[in-house]
Amino acid sequence: MPQKWLQVVPGLVGNKPKSRWGWFLGIATGLAGAGVILFRGCWHGKMSWPVRAHEHSYQVCLGCGIKRLFDEQSFRAIGPYSYDLNQLIAWDAAQRKTAPPQVIPAQERSAS
Repeated sequence: MPQKWLQVVPGLVGNKPKSRWGWFLGIATGLAGAGVILFRGCWHGKMSWPVRAHEHSYQVCLGCGIKRLFDEQSFRAIGPYSYDLNQLIAWDAAQRKTAPPQVIPAQERSAS
């Protein structure tokens, strides 16, 4: 004699009514993401390692290909973003020309 707690009642397993909001939320989330990309563009979150060319170092965004100069001394990106490397080099030259040279005081130690 089969026990009742082991019996499976046909028609009750897997017939849970599905929510109709799932597809709507999926579409709404997809459209919101597309709107952010469309209005904001690339966030430049993944930048390459510094590349050296024409006596300058720069990084490239792996998502959209935009470039930004890189300072090897402070190990950080500097200046604006641009797709044209020559424009970035011209910006750097203009910044160096207008900026006064930084004078580092000499450190002296006593002889004793």
